[in-house]
Amino acid sequence: MTPPQNTYAKTHNPHARTQESEEGYYRLPLPNRKNNELFAIAEQLLGGSRIHVVCEDKKSRMARIPGKMKRKARVRTGDLLIIKPWDIQNEKADIVFRYSRTQAGSLSRRKLLPEEINVF
Repeated sequence: MTPPQNTYAKTHNPHARTQESEEGYYRLPLPNRKNNELFAIAEQLLGGSRIHVVCEDKKSRMARIPGKMKRKARVRTGDLLIIKPWDIQNEKADIVFRYSRTQAGSLSRRKLLPEEINVF
């Protein structure tokens, strides 16, 4: 007598990849326009946690890497960033988020980047 086959294991595989996960559709943070956040590209590293960035409004600003982000993510030249300009001095900004190359490419394919900074 043969044991009954386990049909559940054949039909249900929780580790099976779906078409959506292979294409890379996952949630990414986008700039919050209510908080005056913008897309930017890191142009030049200045040292001392400061970077020159080119923003989507075609302005060049000096951005500061906050301490909580400085320890987690390294910002390099050419990285896609979310920045928040200062209220007092508009030519300065804080970096809110850094996208990886894969994430930036995904945003570009999904047409979520403005044409001014879409270099991916």
